[in-house]
Amino acid sequence: MNSLRAAWRLWRAVLHALGGLATILLLFPRMTDAAREARVQTWSLRMLALLGVRLEVRGAPPSNGPVLLVANHISWLDILVMHAARYCRFVSKADVKRWPVIGSLATGGGTIYIERESRRDAMRVVHAMADSLKRGEVVAVFPEGTTGDGIELLPFHGNLIQAAIAARAPAQPVGLCFLDARTRRLSHSPSYVGDETLLGSVWRTLSGRGLVAVVHYGVPQLPHGRTRREWAADLRTAVAALRQV
Repeated sequence: MNSLRAAWRLWRAVLHALGGLATILLLFPRMTDAAREARVQTWSLRMLALLGVRLEVRGAPPSNGPVLLVANHISWLDILVMHAARYCRFVSKADVKRWPVIGSLATGGGTIYIERESRRDAMRVVHAMADSLKRGEVVAVFPEGTTGDGIELLPFHGNLIQAAIAARAPAQPVGLCFLDARTRRLSHSPSYVGDETLLGSVWRTLSGRGLVAVVHYGVPQLPHGRTRREWAADLRTAVAALRQV
């Protein structure tokens, strides 16, 4: 039964992804920014439902920008979950741009790409993020730099936080966690860390009886004279509190 459930969900998700790709190619060029953002959020909510994931939003998402969302990173589902809760422009590794279908969906969703190994490219991305914030947009980052185990937070890197300082924009901490839909206990089904494979994580998620994705928004804050490292450490503390079940 679990395999049948997973296959059914995967088939419907693939069709939905192809529909999203068609929307990006055919409709997005004629749509306003606001209409595209609303379509991305609606598409993401539907994709979560097809994958057996229910969204639960706590706190207050930003009504408008500029704001830098700072979240912990657990799974390949995180971007989808945060788009479903509130549209935002993500910073993601450049490899994603080259992935079939997914890369086109990410680009259409407004992703800002970064070559993580290049210090020069990191500076370019910080400037691009600052420009986006100055235009009043909502930008999101995972300052851990990689996925964690969902239990312990990794250190927050301050490099990308510099964009909020440069743009004089607030940063809003966001705590993410996944719960078993029946027991409401913390679930590690969608985790993607260490020796785990992406395929294994996807299959565990699809074959399970359902998840609840919790997105908990904290209070936006300004740097108030803190350096980017100090601010990153304080944001990490805030995120740690928000992701508690």
